Amino acid sequence: MTITLSDQDKSILRIAAYGAVSLVAAAGAAGKPHKIATSGSIALGSATGLIGHVLADYTEGKDLTGTSVAEIADRVLPALTAAMNLLEQQDPAEADNFRSTVLVAVETAQTHQGRPSPVTAEMALKITQALDVARVAVADSGVVPAAAAGQDRPELRKAIEEIVDSGFLGMSLRVRDERGEWAGGAGVAELGGTAKPPVNGHARIGSNTKTFTATLVLQLVAEGKIELDTPAAGYLPEFGLNERITVRMLLQHTSGLFNFTGDDGGDGTMVPGIPVPYGTTAKEWVDNRFRTYRPEELVRLALSKPARFAPGTGWSYSNTNYVLARLLIEKVTGRSLAEEMQERILGPLGLSGTVVPDASPEIPEPHAHFYHRYEEDGEQKTIDITRHNPSWVSTGGDMISTSQDLATFISALLGGRLLPAPLLAEMCTPHPTGIPNMDYGLGVFVQKTDCGGTVITHNGGLAGSAGMMCSTPGGGKTLTAVLNWVDDVDLSVASAFQNAQRRLVNEVFGGEQADPAQPAD
Repeated sequence: MTITLSDQDKSILRIAAYGAVSLVAAAGAAGKPHKIATSGSIALGSATGLIGHVLADYTEGKDLTGTSVAEIADRVLPALTAAMNLLEQQDPAEADNFRSTVLVAVETAQTHQGRPSPVTAEMALKITQALDVARVAVADSGVVPAAAAGQDRPELRKAIEEIVDSGFLGMSLRVRDERGEWAGGAGVAELGGTAKPPVNGHARIGSNTKTFTATLVLQLVAEGKIELDTPAAGYLPEFGLNERITVRMLLQHTSGLFNFTGDDGGDGTMVPGIPVPYGTTAKEWVDNRFRTYRPEELVRLALSKPARFAPGTGWSYSNTNYVLARLLIEKVTGRSLAEEMQERILGPLGLSGTVVPDASPEIPEPHAHFYHRYEEDGEQKTIDITRHNPSWVSTGGDMISTSQDLATFISALLGGRLLPAPLLAEMCTPHPTGIPNMDYGLGVFVQKTDCGGTVITHNGGLAGSAGMMCSTPGGGKTLTAVLNWVDDVDLSVASAFQNAQRRLVNEVFGGEQADPAQPAD
């Protein structure tokens, strides 16, 4: 039987899903988890009228088994995923609305707690993972959603094909705008293969990690646990930091601290830091790519080098700033960065495809492959470096994500879901960098398009892999992408990456204009 959802059906689905999830989330606190969870499961099925039988097979009075709220939530998941499947096929934009509604229900149920309980966090993870699995299953099935029919976006398809031809192996792009959501890919997932990169594949997103990390710091500022204009040395006395370096300067890259992955010597030469996949240390990096670095080790190496300038007197991009930001988060909270990220950002937003790997070399499936080319004994060698230990860059750029998760994150961030409005405004207030049309806030770039519009963005590459993340200041229109390529000691793909980012921003955002210091509600 084929079911076509009307606008009223879609609205009812959202309301029913909100009720079902809210009831399950409240089950533990009420002391009658089975009774309340049973009502929750019935809500989604019975409140949807003629289409209810497609979404759930529960009948009133049917008991639910389970010893925890999270286990009971498992019984509601078939109904939620069935709804997600149906919406993905007929109206992807409404599927996003449905998913957001479910996440809001989870978030609302936790509001009175201040911080999510382990039980509700587990439930949130189960629900969001189930919704994402449903979404990926529909995408992988080859079903063309009705909302996408007739809007193939040939201009975007042409752009990514030409970008791949400029020096990349593959690329997957996702755009969410007034025309809905479009996702597509070009190129190949691995050398010698013919399969395209997975549409929502995982990638090492490099310096997009900085935006996630800055958001965590600013959440702690909002809670009064950190002060932006207080010396960072007061929180991290063990490093002997210059007392003039404030927390704001770390997030803004105005501290002057040496970049531990290598920095400009001021005369056009490069002062090396730790071994990296570029320049003279590339072979050493290849040979030791599974070595574990601790963040304290990276900071101490940076502090052993002369500062670039006096604190607050210049701008210089430095991974050291964000490793210190990680240590600051861990010192203030007493928990690991990964734990804080999961509880404050990844869990509440349902970013089940995003990982804080620390020293793990693994990357979740599905994913494209990343490569490195170097010379040894006069012979060119190309190796697969998809698996490597990313602790060498730490919070300078170690995270893994997908284009879907990046879009959800940047939209939620700039839409005001993660930070109070005054702090979001500070985050997006541009500070001059000396880079044409590209200034920096606190963990984000503020970029001017060729047409004079403004986008909030961050990009990042890490050894053959990269992520792009761009949005209008209010989060209403987003562009996210992941790329894979064969890296080399000369970083020869760098200019092609910059050109790709510029082209896509101008293609998607055109003349968008807004004051980045005043994000939309």
